[in-house]
Amino acid sequence: MNTAMTITDMKNIDIRTVDPSTLVDIKTVKVNTDLPVEERKKDFIRQVKNPYCFRCGKVVVKMSFADTTATLEDRLENYFRSL
Repeated sequence: MNTAMTITDMKNIDIRTVDPSTLVDIKTVKVNTDLPVEERKKDFIRQVKNPYCFRCGKVVVKMSFADTTATLEDRLENYFRSL
């Protein structure tokens, strides 16, 4: 039986009911920055298991991603310029 989660399953995890012990602690993820960008992405996904839901210590973190080409850096730059 395949127990691998689909992308949809990963996105739809309910942080109110997920068992935190089943989630990877982001503090344990170590990405090799010497790898090319695409390989770093794969390495991160391999380690974190679910990029949409993980732990940071005892805190469960739920991520969502907008369907846009704007990066976090773009958003932060726009935010700080608007201050």
